[in-house]
Amino acid sequence: MVAGIILVALSLRGPIIAPTPVITDIQADIGLSSVAAGLLTGLPVFLFAVVTPAASAVIRRAGPEAAVLLCLTGVLIGTVVRSLGSTPLLLVGTVVIGASITIGNIVIPVVIRCDVPWRQVSVVTAAYSAALNVGSMITALGTAPLAAALGWRWALTAWGVLALAGIGYWLLLSRRRSATPGDAAASAAHAPSAPETSEAPAEMLPPAEPDTAHATGRVRSIGWLLALAFCGQAMAYYSVTAWLPALLADTRGLSLASSGASASLFQVAAVIGAFGVPLLAARAQHGDRGVDGAPPVGARRDRGVHCGRGVGGVQGAVVNTTT
Repeated sequence: MVAGIILVALSLRGPIIAPTPVITDIQADIGLSSVAAGLLTGLPVFLFAVVTPAASAVIRRAGPEAAVLLCLTGVLIGTVVRSLGSTPLLLVGTVVIGASITIGNIVIPVVIRCDVPWRQVSVVTAAYSAALNVGSMITALGTAPLAAALGWRWALTAWGVLALAGIGYWLLLSRRRSATPGDAAASAAHAPSAPETSEAPAEMLPPAEPDTAHATGRVRSIGWLLALAFCGQAMAYYSVTAWLPALLADTRGLSLASSGASASLFQVAAVIGAFGVPLLAARAQHGDRGVDGAPPVGARRDRGVHCGRGVGGVQGAVVNTTT
C-alpha cells in the first residue's frame, strides 16, 4: 500500500512542474504568450480549489481505489493531450491534469486514514509529502535533458510513465482485494473509529465529546489564519516553481538543463522538510497539538476525512491548494 501511495504522489506535482524548464522552447515553438505560459502552472492550482466539491462527490460515489485509478488515468490522458501541439490542446491537457490531481489530493489522505495502521500514519504521511516533492524534483531535473534529446513534446509525454506505473499497481491491488474480500475488514480495523479499538495511545486521541460551544470560535479563527498562511505558502511555492528556471536562464545565462537542475534544489529542501516535521512533532510535548496534524485529524470520529468519503467546502479547497 505504501508503494502505491508513493507512486501516486510522484504523479501529483511532477506534471505541473514538467513544462517549466522548457517553457522558452514551448513559447518559441507554438507562439505561447507569457500569460498562457503562466496558466500552465496557474490553472491546476486554480482547479485545486474549484474542483474540490466535485472531486469529493466522485470519491464518495466510486470509492477510494476507483478514485485513485481515475486520478492517474486523467493525469496520463492530460499529459498526452498537452503534448500534442497547439495552444488550445496545451491548455485542455493542463485542465485535465489539474482536475485529476485534485481527486488525488483528496483521496490519498483518505487511503492513508483507512488503510495504514495508526502507528505508521505519521511516517507514511511524511513519505507521501516527500514523494510529492521528489516527483517535482525529478521532472525539474530531467525534462530539459529529455527535451534536448527528444524535443519538448516527447519530454513532457515521457513523464506519463509514472502515472502508467501507478495505474498498473493499483489495478493489481484492486484485483487482489476483490479476490480476498477479507482484506477490507482488516483495513477497516486499522482505522481508529473509536478510542477503545484504536491502536493509538489514549493520550493521542482528542476527547470524544469536546466542548463545542467554547471550541468552535477558536477553531474557526485558527482555521482562517492557517488558510491565509497556507495560501501565502502556495503562492510562493508555485510562483517560484513556475518561473525560477526561466529566470535563471534569462538573468544568469544558464542552459535549460542547468536552470532546471538549479531549480530542483528548491524541491530537495521540501523533501527534507517533509521528513523533518514529523521528527519535530515526535518531540512535541502535547500529543494532540503537535506540528504534524495527520494523526489527530485521523483520530477524530465523525469529522473531517472518512473512509470512502472526501472533504468539501472551504476546508477541502484550502487543503488542496496548499499541498
